[in-house]
Parts: sequence; structure tokens; C-alpha cells
Amino acid sequence: MNITIYDVAREANVSMATVSRVVNGNPNVKPVTRKKVLATIEQLGYRPNAVARGLASKKTTTVGTIIPDISSIFFAELARGIEDIATMYKYNMILSNSDQNKDKELQLINTMLEKQVDGILFMGGNITDEHVKQFESSSIPVVLAATYDESNRIPSVNIDYEAAAFEATSFLIGKGNEKIAFISGQDDTLINQQKYKGYVRAFQEKSWSIDDEYILKGDYSYDSGLEAVDQLLTLNEKPTAVFVASDEMALGVIHGAQDKGYKVPEDLEVFGFDNTRLATMVRPTLSTIVQPMYDIGAVAMRLLTKYMNKEEVEEKKVVLPHRIVERTSTK
Repeated sequence: MNITIYDVAREANVSMATVSRVVNGNPNVKPVTRKKVLATIEQLGYRPNAVARGLASKKTTTVGTIIPDISSIFFAELARGIEDIATMYKYNMILSNSDQNKDKELQLINTMLEKQVDGILFMGGNITDEHVKQFESSSIPVVLAATYDESNRIPSVNIDYEAAAFEATSFLIGKGNEKIAFISGQDDTLINQQKYKGYVRAFQEKSWSIDDEYILKGDYSYDSGLEAVDQLLTLNEKPTAVFVASDEMALGVIHGAQDKGYKVPEDLEVFGFDNTRLATMVRPTLSTIVQPMYDIGAVAMRLLTKYMNKEEVEEKKVVLPHRIVERTSTK
């Protein structure tokens, strides 16, 4: 039997408006009446209809989260940060995988809007004019997490990827390396471009030329790391160090080098990016850039709550700090 608000009101001998005020936490209810209504709700097993409440308040207390791949450790940690803050502010979360496919991303944005979510958190690749147009035409706020909007029109939370890549490459140079390879992501996203700029700037500061043979693209996966290091180790002049755009790819580089009889870091130093849990699971452990994935998700969700609740927002483009953690994959 489906228990309704009418059943609770009749059993508690109060009006439906009183039951509604109790359910919604309205303080304008006498303590004795509140206690009686709550006891009746528990006795009958009443569950408020979220859809009906949403229609009445024009809020669903639901946020839509669009993520490239929840199976990725990187995005899983981001999603955890989002969910924890969403729970704290009493929001439910709808999670969708976009596979970083533009058409699917645009379709999912429409789907979220049709579900009347109160806000959208978006993680993806390139933010195109079509994305921006769709975001700006919606009546709800949108916040980007670990995703760049070149136009700076959509609120976002990131780190300084160019500075982080510069520091990583400079770190390897400081270890005495001159032949440093760079394995980036395959997609030409703004974040990948920023990482490449940081790598190049470190060389420019030394007035060193860039060897195009040392620049390869992967897809952030372990297998692409294996494939990339296989190419690097067939070169006549092999690199002495590799800066890799993700930890998962970096693990592939380490294992690929070891499979060919090379020692890490003695023969090849490897430096990653993200500081996911994988960084401490591999041997040798991985030196990497600490990108605070959980914090990016948490701060992005908090920023979204401010927009949804029409709170004052001082900074719409948030840049969180990063740092280097040195482990045993570098000398």
C-alpha cells in the first residue's frame, strides 16, 4: 500500500500543511505536534514523494554529474569529492558516463535538463562553442571540474596545469637529464595543451631544442604507456627520463621498460601526473604531480551549491594548489 501525506495527516489528526511543514523542516510547528507527526510517519512508513516536492518547490535537490569514465581512478576520486559535499548539502546525484564523446556529452546535458536537475557538474574534454551555448541557454547553473573553458564564461575548478608540467620537467632536468620524453594524452584538449606548454617552457629556459621523436601521445591508459615506451626504447638516442601526463600511463611506461630489461630509475626515470593511488602501488613507487582530485570535486560541488542557492560567489574560476611528490621512480 502506498502511504500518502493524506494518510499521515488523517492518522495524526492534523492538516496536510502541518505534515508538509514537518517533513520540510519548517520551524513553525509546535514541538508536541512535530513529535506526533514524526511518530505517525515512522509508524506508517511514509516516504515523501521527491517528485511531488520538487514540483511544489520548483527544486529537485538533484545535481547531474557528467563524467568521462567512472572506472578511471582519477574520475572516481573526483566523483567521491562531489558526492561527499552533495550529501553534506542534502543533494542527490545523477551520474552519467560520456566517454568524452562530444555528441554524447551534449545529449547527456539535454537529458539532465529534462530531468529538471538543479545544477550540473561537468567533466570532459574540449569545451566547444556548442557546449557553452547549451550551458548558457539552460536555466540552471553549471560548474566544470578538472575541465577548461577557454572562453572563461563557465565557472570551473582546476589546477595550473602549465605550471605543474613546467615544474615536473624542471625537476627531471634538475636530476641531470637532458633527453626527456613527454607522453601526453591523445586528445588535443586545453589541459593537454597546457601540459605541453609547461614541458616546452622548461626546455626554453635552458635554451634547449625540443626533439619531436621524444613527444608521443597516449590515451591515458596503461596499455598506451606500454606502447609509448616501446617506441621510445627503439630510438637510437634513448631518453633518460619520461614525463607522463597521467599516473596510469606512467605505470605502463615503468612496466614496459622493465619488460625490456631496463631499470627504473637507473636507466630511465619516470615522472607521472595526478598522484592517484596507483602511484604507491607500483614498484618503484611513482614520483608525480599531486593534483588534488578529491578537492577539485568537493570544491566544484560547493561552488555549484552557491550558484544553486544564489549565494555570493567571489571567484568563478578556482585554481587549486598542486605540488610535486618525489618517490623512487626518479633518482
